[in-house]
Amino acid sequence: MDGMTITEKILARHAGLRKVMPGDLIESNVDIALGNDITAPIAIKEFDRIGAAKVFNRNKVVLVLDHFTPNKDIKSAQQCKVLRDFARRQKIKYYFEGGDVGIEHALLPEKGVVVPGDVVIGADSHTCTYGAIGAFSTGVGSTDLAAAMATGKVWFKVPESMKFICKGRFRKWVSGKDLILRIIGDIGVDGALYRAMEFCGPAIESLSMDSRFTICNMAIEAGGKSGIIAPDRVTSSYVETRAQRRCVIYTSDAGAEYADVREYNCSKLEPQVAFPHLPENTRDITDIGNIQIDQVVIGSCTNGRMEDLRESARVLKGKKIAPYMRLIVIPATPSIYKLAMEDGLFEIFLNAGAVISPPTCGPCLGGHMGILAEGERALATTNRNFIGRMGHPKSEVYLANPAVAAATAVKGRIAHPDEVAKKVKRG
Repeated sequence: MDGMTITEKILARHAGLRKVMPGDLIESNVDIALGNDITAPIAIKEFDRIGAAKVFNRNKVVLVLDHFTPNKDIKSAQQCKVLRDFARRQKIKYYFEGGDVGIEHALLPEKGVVVPGDVVIGADSHTCTYGAIGAFSTGVGSTDLAAAMATGKVWFKVPESMKFICKGRFRKWVSGKDLILRIIGDIGVDGALYRAMEFCGPAIESLSMDSRFTICNMAIEAGGKSGIIAPDRVTSSYVETRAQRRCVIYTSDAGAEYADVREYNCSKLEPQVAFPHLPENTRDITDIGNIQIDQVVIGSCTNGRMEDLRESARVLKGKKIAPYMRLIVIPATPSIYKLAMEDGLFEIFLNAGAVISPPTCGPCLGGHMGILAEGERALATTNRNFIGRMGHPKSEVYLANPAVAAATAVKGRIAHPDEVAKKVKRG
């Protein structure tokens, strides 16, 4: 093999090796070990059980109380207290709750806690989000998190890599969400099983960081071990004012080997909708019939960033949501919340009839802030639509981008944004 992929280079460096190959078992140093209010209490229990006294580095263990906060019930309050007590005892630097908390996978890049070249593990499957800035990041179990909190190390099998070369220019109302849904629709929910999904090409280079985060966030929905995009000037512009640590930039070698290489012409891509009950059940929006929707959710670690809110507000401006529709808008972090308010987006959302939530994972995992009843249908900008994901096992969840979500809220059925939005002159 003449070279290494970006993923192999990052893992080799963190394992103290000159070279690694797919299938190698390595012990890797960890730059960030992340837990939340659902997964970290289990990790803390295991941490205590093995007799660990101190975390390996109080600046590298991150705790984010984003799933059930503000506490929705006694059980969630108890969970959060476990994290709060542990953070206080261990003097954890990056501990987020209350007015500081955001959805973890939007918050950490925004705060510069994760940087390019990192190895990041998190007891949450969507930890793969950070690949958008050129880090190797992946979800682990709570016991693996406990071991990493104590030792600063984790075992990996080096994954094979798949390359997705994306060309062309995105159409109006089409975003990174549509590209990753299309890819998942093509390869299936196990099409990248334990593989690193590497995204590149002119279409990727044209995307904002927000869209790149969305793409890498959903790598796990194809079974991927991680998603990753090599840093470029867009990444540098995003990271340079945020990074809390020195970063290392890696790129794949020209001679790197891939288990699979696929090409996409993004110029032909339409807005996508994933039907229940798997993210792979994708269809072009022009192939969808009259599907009535009861609730729309705009938010989550997939699509709760500023670009997402602006795109949905662009559709909703001057409109009212359909009768009996519930529209829930969830800014992903406090800074996004504040900026959306300052930019006048809240006025647009409130005038349309939306409910604006504080930052939380909330309904995405069927936690709170928008649970579905039996027989109800939701269209959401979230990442999963498994049976019972957002509430009752006999409810249904459809996945789409924020513009489609906004149009759907206005029409009361799954709708193309062009059906709702005012004509905008293209400069």
